[in-house]
Amino acid sequence: MTSPTTTARAGTRQRILSLAWPIILSNITVPLLGLVDTAVVGHLPDSRYLAGVTLGATLFSFLYWGFGFLRMGTTGLTSQAVGREADGEVRNLLGQSLLLALVIGMWLILAGGPLVTLGLWLLDGSEVATALAAEYARIRLLSAPAVLANYAILGWFLGQQNSRVTLAILVLTNGVNIALDLLFVVGLGMTSDGVAWATVLADYTALAFGLWLVSRQLKLLEGRFLRERLLRLAAYGELFRVNANLFVRTLGLLFAMAFFTSRGAAQGDTVLAANAVLLQFIMLTSYALDGFAHAAEALAGRAVGRRRFDEFGQVVRSAARFSLVTAGLAALAFALGGEWLIALLTGLPEVRSTAGDYLPWMVVMPLVAVWSYLLDGVFIGATAIREMRNSIYAGLAVYLPLWWLTTPLGNHGLWLAFLAFAVVRSGVLAAYYRHHRRSRWRHHAAADGVEGVSRAG
Repeated sequence: MTSPTTTARAGTRQRILSLAWPIILSNITVPLLGLVDTAVVGHLPDSRYLAGVTLGATLFSFLYWGFGFLRMGTTGLTSQAVGREADGEVRNLLGQSLLLALVIGMWLILAGGPLVTLGLWLLDGSEVATALAAEYARIRLLSAPAVLANYAILGWFLGQQNSRVTLAILVLTNGVNIALDLLFVVGLGMTSDGVAWATVLADYTALAFGLWLVSRQLKLLEGRFLRERLLRLAAYGELFRVNANLFVRTLGLLFAMAFFTSRGAAQGDTVLAANAVLLQFIMLTSYALDGFAHAAEALAGRAVGRRRFDEFGQVVRSAARFSLVTAGLAALAFALGGEWLIALLTGLPEVRSTAGDYLPWMVVMPLVAVWSYLLDGVFIGATAIREMRNSIYAGLAVYLPLWWLTTPLGNHGLWLAFLAFAVVRSGVLAAYYRHHRRSRWRHHAAADGVEGVSRAG
């Protein structure tokens, strides 16, 4: 006979897979879009266009993903509300997140000019690449409300363990974007401005589709929108508490990425373009690993809402197994086929040669960073956000001094420092997880433990 424990573990693995595969497919469309952007612009006759798009895209990682809490915070809180079977709370969390997205998005449009100027100055690219990036950025700013509202919608559906909707939204977004990339750049002869307009139009297409899906889902939920929950600032207290630390954490992570890009740019457009190609490999790996992390967010959050920390542990263990296999396969793929992938992304001989010099770093990175991806998902589901924030800044405390010490090594020193950042980040999260599993995340302390978790962010 099959024991109840074995059956529960098998059920957990099945739930993770059923949630993860649509997320993995949808996430892969995001780096696929980056690959297409890089390939389309990388085959133009001058590397300055690729450098310009790289700088512009990095800038918008700051401006937009700095507000990624609208996705992550919404997922964590929604999944816990689902665990408590509180439909009214699920409904009102969406309303609050969408209102925040609208306010922040309009503010970004109005205040974006100075932010773009400051951001490009900090990125320190060449004069030509910076001018192209500024043109790209002015166009991309127009999509701010749509991008942030889409974050909230995706987080809300994921918190309800509805990953197939996430797949539908992202496939549509990135499919439209890729088609418009090809139309504007290849068909109409545009350059970096064509890539920017393609993204803006795709973002608003996704928002329209997402709102239609939301209207259908709301009909299945009991309760109604409460005016006092949506219009009273005090009612946003829990959302603000979680999102404030997520905001600070995300800024630190994006700073690490932007610093990497800026130090590559300081070594010339060829190194900048080569690093941009290799960063697409990292993004591809991260989105695949995030499929299991996002599944862990939804399932761990539900377990917290139900006060079932035995179930919580099963979710983490099962997601870890899938994540380790994925990381190993990614490392193997880069070791065996990395040169081919580089050639696929750019036909510029100097960029291909330079990227090949740093390819070994791509083989190591997935094996080191896998734990940070997985545990980010677990901690988001548990809304234990301070721990995530601390891991980022502990990593930065090693990353920046190590980069300074290895400056004579050039771009190899930069990659070494970036790898060390991933090592520290993963190690700190693992230490926090082990500590909490021995204390507040133990099943026998459910009543006190959940209260502590819910306040941890």
